[in-house]
Amino acid sequence: MKIEKTPLQDCYIIHDTVFADSRGYFFESFNAKKFEELTGVATPFVQDNQSSSTRGVLRGLHAQTGEHAQSKLVRVLSGKVLDVAVDLRKYSPSFGKAFSIELTGENHKQLYIPRGFAHGFVVLSDTAVFFYKCDNFYNKAAELGIMYDDPDLN
Repeated sequence: MKIEKTPLQDCYIIHDTVFADSRGYFFESFNAKKFEELTGVATPFVQDNQSSSTRGVLRGLHAQTGEHAQSKLVRVLSGKVLDVAVDLRKYSPSFGKAFSIELTGENHKQLYIPRGFAHGFVVLSDTAVFFYKCDNFYNKAAELGIMYDDPDLN
C-alpha cells in the first residue's frame, strides 16, 4: 500500500500493490494497521455500500452532517468514473476546494475521503460498479446535497 496526498487536507489516494499472473490478480484492498501507519488515521469502517450505474449517471455531491458525518474509502470494481471530493470543513486550509480523480476497475486506485467532505462521481464507461466503506451509519435526516454545477465550486 502506497499513500499519495491530494491537494485537499486529509484526503488521500491509495495505490495498492497488485499481484498479477496468468490466473488473474490479487491485492489487499484495505489493511487498517497499514492505513493508520501511513496516514495517522484510525478509521473503524462500519458499513459497506455498492452501486451499479450506466454511462453518464451522476451520483452526488452528497455529505452526511453533524454526528452522522462519514469518512469513506471508495473504489471502482469495474468500469470507470470521475470521482470528486469537496472539502466542506470551514476550519480547513482546503475549505471549498475540490479534487477529482479517475477511478477504474483496472487502475485499482482508491480515494480516502474524510468526514466533513461532500462526495460524488459520474460514470465514464458503459457501466460501473462502485464500492465504498463508511465509518458511520447512513442517516437520511443528516443528508446534505450540493449541485454538481455549483458556481462557487467551479
